Amino acid sequence: MSANPVRLSAINAVEAYVPPPISFDTGEEPGEIFGANVFSLSVMQKRLPKTVYKSVVETIEKSAPLDPDIADAVASAMKDWALEKGATHYAHVFYPLTGLTAEKHDSFLDPVGDGTAFASFSGKTLIQGEPDASSFPNGGLRNTFEARGYTGWDVMSPAYVLENPNGNTLCIPTIFISMTGEALDHKTPVLRSQQAMSAQARRVLELFGHTDPDNVVAYCGPEQEYFLVDSHFFLSRPDLINAGRTLFGAKPPKGQEFDDHYFGAIPERVLGFMMDTERELFKLGIPAKTRHNEVAPGQFEVAPMFERANEASDHQQLLMTTFKAIAKKHGMECLFHEKPFAGVNGSGKHVNFSLGNSELGSLLVPGDNPHDNAQFLVFCAAVIRAVHKYGGLLRVSVASASNDHRLGANEAPPAIISIFLGEQLADVFDQIAKGGATGSKEKGTLIIGVDTLPDLTKDPGDRNRTSPFAFTGNRFEFRAPGSLQTVAGPMVMINTIMAEALDFCATTLENAVAEGTDFDKAVQDLLSTIIIDHGAVVFNGNGYSDDWQVEAQQRGLKNLRTTVDALPELIAPEAIELFGKYGVFSDREMHSRYEIGIEQYVMTIGVEANLTLEIGNTTILPAAVRYQTELASNVAALKAAGVDADTSTLESVSAPLAALRVGLVDLAAAIAGAHQHEGLEEAAYCRDVILPAMAEVREAADTLEGLVADDLWALPTYQEMLYIL
Repeated sequence: MSANPVRLSAINAVEAYVPPPISFDTGEEPGEIFGANVFSLSVMQKRLPKTVYKSVVETIEKSAPLDPDIADAVASAMKDWALEKGATHYAHVFYPLTGLTAEKHDSFLDPVGDGTAFASFSGKTLIQGEPDASSFPNGGLRNTFEARGYTGWDVMSPAYVLENPNGNTLCIPTIFISMTGEALDHKTPVLRSQQAMSAQARRVLELFGHTDPDNVVAYCGPEQEYFLVDSHFFLSRPDLINAGRTLFGAKPPKGQEFDDHYFGAIPERVLGFMMDTERELFKLGIPAKTRHNEVAPGQFEVAPMFERANEASDHQQLLMTTFKAIAKKHGMECLFHEKPFAGVNGSGKHVNFSLGNSELGSLLVPGDNPHDNAQFLVFCAAVIRAVHKYGGLLRVSVASASNDHRLGANEAPPAIISIFLGEQLADVFDQIAKGGATGSKEKGTLIIGVDTLPDLTKDPGDRNRTSPFAFTGNRFEFRAPGSLQTVAGPMVMINTIMAEALDFCATTLENAVAEGTDFDKAVQDLLSTIIIDHGAVVFNGNGYSDDWQVEAQQRGLKNLRTTVDALPELIAPEAIELFGKYGVFSDREMHSRYEIGIEQYVMTIGVEANLTLEIGNTTILPAAVRYQTELASNVAALKAAGVDADTSTLESVSAPLAALRVGLVDLAAAIAGAHQHEGLEEAAYCRDVILPAMAEVREAADTLEGLVADDLWALPTYQEMLYIL
C-alpha cells in the first residue's frame, strides 16, 4: 500500500491490535451485578436506622423536605459502605454549564496527630461542599474574583462508587450554586422544574377524582448515538482531538448509501467494547437496554430504559464518561460530536419523555380507546399547547454550534418544532375539534402469509422519524437534542412548559366547574379550545420536505435555523415571565444562560477556525505544494527531453491549490475581524463570515485530497476512519 507512512503505521497498528480480555465469568448473576456500586435504597434499608431510612424514602418518593438531622447517620453508613468498596476518597459531583461533569476529590482520612489517621465523613460534609466557582461559566452572574460556590447533596440521585485501576471514589451527585443562591449548573433547574410540573399535574389529577395523588415525576429515556474511531487515526487528526469533528475530509467512495451498516452484525471489537461498557454501566445502576449499529459506518447507539429525569440526566453524563474511558481501553476513541464526519449521518440523543407516578403509572398511555380516556387526552392536549406556545424554547434547549451541523439535514428533525401524533390520535383530536370524539382507530393485524409464523399486531398509526416531537405509543420522543448535549436542558424546558400548560388546564377546569359546568363538558370544551388554538403545531407529514418549510411559515411556526437565531428566545419577555412564575430561573439566571450560549458558540467556532487555518497551512498546503512541485518537475523534465508533456494533472492540482491559498488568507482575515464585534453580533459574524470562510478552505482541501499522491497525504481519510475498526 502506498499510503503516507503516518497513516500506514496507524493501519498496521489497527490490524495488529488485540482487544483486552473481558472477564464476565465472575460467578455473579446479572441481577447481582446491577447496582452493585450504588448506595441504593436497598443498601440504605440494610444499613440505616429504620427512622432515618423512612425519612430518606419520604424525600425520594414523596419529595418531602430533607431532614438535616439524619445527615450524620446517612454519612456514616455511606462512608462505611464506600470503604468496604475500596474507596479512599469522596467527591461531590456536579454539572456546571460547560456541559461536562465536574468533581473535587477529598480523602476520607484525617490525621490524628500521633502519626495515625482515621476515616471520617460527617453529615455536614455530605450535605454541602465548597468548590471554587470562579472558573466556571456564569454569564455575568459573578465577578471572576468572586470565587465562592456551593455544592448541595441531591438525595434524589443515589451516590455511587466509581472504580478506577488507581483507586475507587465515592461520588455524590450535587447541585452547584453561587454564594447568592443562583444556579451555576444543570441539575438545580431540573429539580426546580420537576417540582413546578408536579404541582400543576397534581391539580389536574385531583380534578379527575384522585385524592391527594402522589407527586408526578417526569421520566426520561435518552437514546445515545456515537461514533467509534481507532485511537491511531484519532491521534493523527488534530481536528478530532481539539474540535471533536473533522474539519477536512473528502467523501469516501462508499458512504452509507447501501444502508448495510444499519442494524447489521456488530463488529467483534465493537461488541467487546459494548459488553465491557454495559458491565460497568450495570454496576452503576444505569439500565442500558439496547445496542445496535446505527445508519452511518462507524456509528452505534445505546438506549437505556426510562428513569426519573433527574437521575436519567446524571446517568447520561456518567454514561458518556464511561464510554470514553472504556473506548480507550479498547484502543478506540468514542466521538459524541453531533457531526464528526461530513456527508454521513450525525448523532443525536433522542429524549423520550413521559410523566406519571407510582400510583397511576404513565399518564401518557392512551389505552385501547383513547377517545374515551379523558384524563390521557387532557395531558396529551397539555403537551400540544406547551410545544406550540413555547416551541422556540424547545429549539433553544438543543442549540449549539455542533448541533447546528445536524439539525435540518435529512438525518435529523428540522429546526421547526412540530408534533407528530399519529393517525389514531390525530383523528381523535380532529373529532374533538369538530364537536366530540366518538371512536378511535383500532389496531390491525399483519397477515404474513407464512403458515409457521403467527399474525402480528399492527399499531393504529405509524412512526415519523422526521418529526422533532413525536408521540410513539406511550411517550413523546424529542428527537432534536444533540449527542454531545446534556439531557438536562431539554428536560428543564419540557417540565417548565408542561407546568404552564397543566396550570392552564387545571385553572380552566376549576373555573368551569365552579361556574356550574358539567365536568365532562368542561373537559370537552378545554380539549376543543386547545386543539383549535394550538393544533397548528400538529404535523404528521414529511418534515424533511421543502413544502413543509412553506407550510410551517403559513401556520406561524418558528424556523430558527441556527443557534444564533434561537438564543434570543431565552431572554424574550414571555420566557422571562414563564420561568419566573414557576420559580425555575430568575431574570438574572436566564440572561446568564443567554450570555453563556453566545460565549460557547463563539469559542467553538473560534477554535475550529484556528484549527482549520493551522491544519490548512501546516499539513494540507505543504502536501499539495510538494505534489505540484513533483508534477512540475516531471513536466519540465519531459519537455527538456523533447517529449510532449501532458499538463492536465498539473493544472487540475494547481487550480484548487490556488483556491486553498486564497481561502486561507481570507479565513485569517475573517478570524481577525471577529474581535471587532461583541455579544450576539459576534456570534452572527462567526456564523455569517467565519463559517463560510472555513467552508471555502475545506472545499479546496477536499478537492486536493482526491488529487494529491496518497503517500503525501498525512491525514487519515474517511474511508480509513469509518471502516477500519
